[in-house]
Amino acid sequence: MLLSRIKKKAMELAEDLKLVDFSFGLPYTWVLVEGIEGRALGVAMTLPEEVQRYTNSIEEPSLLEFIDKADSLNIIERTLGVAAINAVSQYYIDLREAKWIDVTELIQQDEIKRIAIIGNMPPVVRTLKEKYEVYVFERNMKLWDRDTYSDTLEYHILPEVDGIIASASCIVNGTLDMILDRAKKAKLIVITGPTGQLLPEFLKGTKVTHLASMKVTNIEKALVKLKLGSFKGFESESIKYVIEV
Repeated sequence: MLLSRIKKKAMELAEDLKLVDFSFGLPYTWVLVEGIEGRALGVAMTLPEEVQRYTNSIEEPSLLEFIDKADSLNIIERTLGVAAINAVSQYYIDLREAKWIDVTELIQQDEIKRIAIIGNMPPVVRTLKEKYEVYVFERNMKLWDRDTYSDTLEYHILPEVDGIIASASCIVNGTLDMILDRAKKAKLIVITGPTGQLLPEFLKGTKVTHLASMKVTNIEKALVKLKLGSFKGFESESIKYVIEV
């Protein structure tokens, strides 16, 4: 499992950081860390439809304990673990080479004809359907529309596409490994969304080509919005970036 390898790298970087605060909540689970350079906030999309039992084996919360649970079979522990890894990543990430563009601007029409979008993202879907053959996959039936396929079909269709734009929720729900394994000919694989706050070096050597995520610019205001359950409010305190892996 790729997360098992990522967590080992994250734990090494987390040694000099301390856990300040955290919450398993909606729409995002979040972890706040602090080091000599200041604070950083990491988030992970909470997937309530994946929760079977509201249990957690963590008795004494700590940054290292959260990260260690990133590959747990318990979705609550795994979500906290990914948020913690993202917090560590955001503390150390260097965005000097980042592009401040929309994810759709990465696609070159002469190279890519067929695109898989994993996780229904209507604005992205609308833009790309104007020029490309697009397949949209979604696990959560509440987010389906008439042009959405079940994520069970990813296994069959992903080997045939030229590009993949995947919601970073695939990190939390454990499908990232399968996506990368089935991406037989994809020239572009983008992990997108706030949950994709990983350090790009964590994905070196994989087929992922870009991370398109968000850097929180005003932590205090973002935390208030997260505590109030405001997705748009959290976004307004962040800036989008695209960075190569």
